[in-house]
Amino acid sequence: MSAKHILKLVNNTPLAELVPEEDGASAPTTTKINGVNYIATMARSGKMLMLRVRREGQHTDPPKVPIGSIRTSVKSQKPANRVVAEEISKPTRAEPARAPQRPVELDRPVVARAPAAVDLTVGRPEQPRVSFRPAPETSGLGEFVRADVPVKAPPELGSLLEKAREQSASDVHIMSGEPPRFRCGGKMVPVGEPMSDAHAQALVTPLLNERNAKQLNELGYADFACQLEGADRLRVNVNKQRTGIKGCFRLIMPEPPTLESLGLPQELRQMLNYHQGLVVVSGPNGAGKTTTLAALVDMFNAEGSVHIITVEDPVEVIHPIKKAIVTQREVGAHTKSFHSALKGSLREDPDVIAIGELRDRETVEKALEAAETGHLVFATMSTPSAASTIDRLIDMFPPDDQSQVRATLAGVLKFVVSQRLVPRQDGNGRVVAVELLTGGMALWTLIRDDKLYQLPSLQQRGRAFGMIRIEDSLNDLLEAGVITMDVAKRFADDPRVIGKPDPVAETVGADRGRKGARRNLFSKKGG
Repeated sequence: MSAKHILKLVNNTPLAELVPEEDGASAPTTTKINGVNYIATMARSGKMLMLRVRREGQHTDPPKVPIGSIRTSVKSQKPANRVVAEEISKPTRAEPARAPQRPVELDRPVVARAPAAVDLTVGRPEQPRVSFRPAPETSGLGEFVRADVPVKAPPELGSLLEKAREQSASDVHIMSGEPPRFRCGGKMVPVGEPMSDAHAQALVTPLLNERNAKQLNELGYADFACQLEGADRLRVNVNKQRTGIKGCFRLIMPEPPTLESLGLPQELRQMLNYHQGLVVVSGPNGAGKTTTLAALVDMFNAEGSVHIITVEDPVEVIHPIKKAIVTQREVGAHTKSFHSALKGSLREDPDVIAIGELRDRETVEKALEAAETGHLVFATMSTPSAASTIDRLIDMFPPDDQSQVRATLAGVLKFVVSQRLVPRQDGNGRVVAVELLTGGMALWTLIRDDKLYQLPSLQQRGRAFGMIRIEDSLNDLLEAGVITMDVAKRFADDPRVIGKPDPVAETVGADRGRKGARRNLFSKKGG
């Protein structure tokens, strides 16, 4: 419930007098509901309100730390209410030592929005307040380290990673008590003999700098990216687990990919015609969203004289300067968070902003604000489909704000690219299948009117406008002989459509993307 709901709930009742004017809590007040006596308490902190009601005679333990000052109101509209207010406003009744039958009982409140002002008077002197809000971030940024400076690694680790690239692996796992494993084509393949914990630590810990080592000791894990001598660039996760140390290495391509090399639809090149708006790349974890985002950034880098700002955690693909200026910032090293970096980027004269991930409401708010104010924003989200991506963007906000978010999103959304990596028929890695939503009046109307359940019908009719269903992409791969029928049906949202001709697709050209499907970097990576 929002604060407005709580205020509406207690309106025209004696409980309305308990709403604090400032941060703090009212004294517990006895009220009768349906012939039963209840004790009610109202608390406020900033834009948050809490109403707690318990039955008289049933006590719970009060909090160990006082949350707010005790505040009461003497304002009332009815004589009966005035009597109650005068009685509970006496200091002798409000002090827990003299009135143990009325202890102050407060829990952490539900986050909600409060009105701008509450016209209530204060019945007793103000006491020191303690806020409900969590403490602000106090940790400073880590030591600045250039992302493209090679790091010396143990020779054994370098040879292991080089072997993984030769076998088109996407990830390498080093775990105490187990042999190293490569992820090839989505499957884990053991390589070599089991490693002791000391052996695994000798391979993994030399990659940790002071900041990463501190994070590993305090949190039990560390995430970072590094450039190893002779092994190209890696995204690394080091963590502690049952048998000891464990390291997971994601092999990053040495150069930014292109849309053609990834087998992505050429409809994405329409983004070059936009100068503002929001483009979301979605898909499950490990579906290549970061690789696709890097391809979109490289497309603008190669063909436009613009300023591109990327905010990543961590910086993965290094973008050399071509026609554009590319500013790459890493969360933790160059900025505290995604939303703080976005707030600062609006003053840095950007044309294109690429966000590594939309994780929270604050980041989504800044992304929508940047898209509304004349910037083209790219972002990724871990959602399984295009429809669920739009739902997730809206559901991040409270119910009272969702109508406004729908209107804003309908005005700025240009593309939703949802992708899945599908096993190839020849067993040589995986190939990408893409679901594409293009912004237009029909899509914007569905978003604004909260009718996303009609989205599949719109995608079927919108093929001529550049929209692609996931079944259309799978059918193209199936017809090209890249995947099997069973695999296509397993990854389709509607298996009944697999293998059936699409008359709309035949009209607009059914050979879209087949060349890219036969040769793409997702299959070379193996994941």
